[in-house]
Amino acid sequence: MADRRVEDNAVSGQLQNDHRIADFDPQQKPKTNKFAIACAILACTTSILLGYDIGVMSGANIFIQNDLKLSDTEISVLAGTLNIYSLIGSALAGRTSDWIGRRYTVVLSGVIFFVGALLMGLAPGYAFLMFGRFVAGIGVGYGLMIAPVYTVEISPTLSRGFLTSFPEVFVNLGILLGYVSNYAFSKLPTNLGWRYMLGVGALPAVVLAVGVLAMPESPRWLVMQGRLGDAKRVLDKTSTSKEEAQLRLDDIKEAAGIPMHLNDDVVSVPKQSHGESVWRQLILHPTPAVLHILIAALGIHFFQQITGIDSVVLYSPRIFAKAGITSYEHTLLATVAVGFIKTIFIFIATFLLDRVGRRPLLLTSMSGMILSLACLGAALTIVDHHDRTIPWAVALCITMVLFNVAFFSIGLGPITWVYSSEIFPLKLRAQGVSLGVAVNRVISGIVSMTFLSLYKAITIGGAFFLYAGIGVLAWVFFYTMLPETQGRTLEEMEVLFGKYHKWRQANAMLKTKKVDHGDGDENKGQVNYE
Repeated sequence: MADRRVEDNAVSGQLQNDHRIADFDPQQKPKTNKFAIACAILACTTSILLGYDIGVMSGANIFIQNDLKLSDTEISVLAGTLNIYSLIGSALAGRTSDWIGRRYTVVLSGVIFFVGALLMGLAPGYAFLMFGRFVAGIGVGYGLMIAPVYTVEISPTLSRGFLTSFPEVFVNLGILLGYVSNYAFSKLPTNLGWRYMLGVGALPAVVLAVGVLAMPESPRWLVMQGRLGDAKRVLDKTSTSKEEAQLRLDDIKEAAGIPMHLNDDVVSVPKQSHGESVWRQLILHPTPAVLHILIAALGIHFFQQITGIDSVVLYSPRIFAKAGITSYEHTLLATVAVGFIKTIFIFIATFLLDRVGRRPLLLTSMSGMILSLACLGAALTIVDHHDRTIPWAVALCITMVLFNVAFFSIGLGPITWVYSSEIFPLKLRAQGVSLGVAVNRVISGIVSMTFLSLYKAITIGGAFFLYAGIGVLAWVFFYTMLPETQGRTLEEMEVLFGKYHKWRQANAMLKTKKVDHGDGDENKGQVNYE
């Protein structure tokens, strides 16, 4: 017996030693899912449409004003109303995507914008041009809402931040293409140049309509329809392993109210998961967690736009002209540099989101924007108070504009879309994101349409001092109201919210829950979140 006991202890000791040695082995990194990346890229092509319109209008509005003999007020309305019109698209997109699916809503967005771009390119006058922008705006609204929703629902957990930042990547790419289009067609006669600039925007819509045929439907939408077999096949393709695919499916089934023991290809879905009473749960009688989520989502969209990024991007030629760059060609080239910097830094941000986390990037981004806006305001004020050109002040203006778009692109730009699309519960996601897009577009429209009047009222330097002051309020809001969501599944989000500044305790609870799952304890996963 003693010998047997010694032998058992030796075997047990060997197993423990093996376990300890295995603990020191480096963990294998999950493989990047190329299919999920391809799907995200195709879906986010819709975001090029908005970016192109913002970029191209910054240069085209000067040609349009000269050709159609428009006032500054008419140009401001023309530039900003697309954002207001997009409210219609974003308001309809939530219900549409729940009805026909995420994938075909992406197609609808591209088709509507295609028609709008052609109408703008062929416009004989101001009224027809405004109608074209109305149609294009609806298409933009659809695209702004559906691209982040589809992408977040198709993405594996560990690369969700990387993939969900793609909409902002493509917005920036669109802005750069718009600036390049301005420069490329600026040599044409005035009455043709702006029409080519606006009409070329129809091309990305064609690419989108063709490419969407290769995209699968969102697995979460498929589960909401009771199509578990189809959802499992999509999850197998877009997850890093079969195990992750099954875990994602189980989480979605739980969120949709489908019992775990139901595994048929087609099952009956409980009535509440089809979207009835969504607005009641979202606005009229939200839980503390949903209320916090709603405040966080609407707040981050509000501050993304109210801090003046559209003023910097849309009116950068005027800012450079005000700073003292007199050559129109040099102004356009400086504007192209703005688009280039924006695009470079948004690409950097995509690789940092899942490594650094949302909060550090967001707070760093906002700090840099505040500093650059304050310095830009100071430089423009100095230029305003001198009759002659001051080279160092001109250089400071250009540098601060570039700094501002760089800091925006590395944090606030992409994180707004990543964060707001990942925090809503499944059955509230489409409508919740559409509300965020609505706030985003309203504030963007207000900023775009009031910038010229604002800087005439309080000087151009004063306008940027105002944006810097609002940026300070934004930083405080982000610090106090936005929990870190890095590495959390979409179905874990509600646990982080509702506690406001105590969100770190909820994060610790979630870590405890994961440890309990791994230990095989009979009470695993039972964590008190109160």
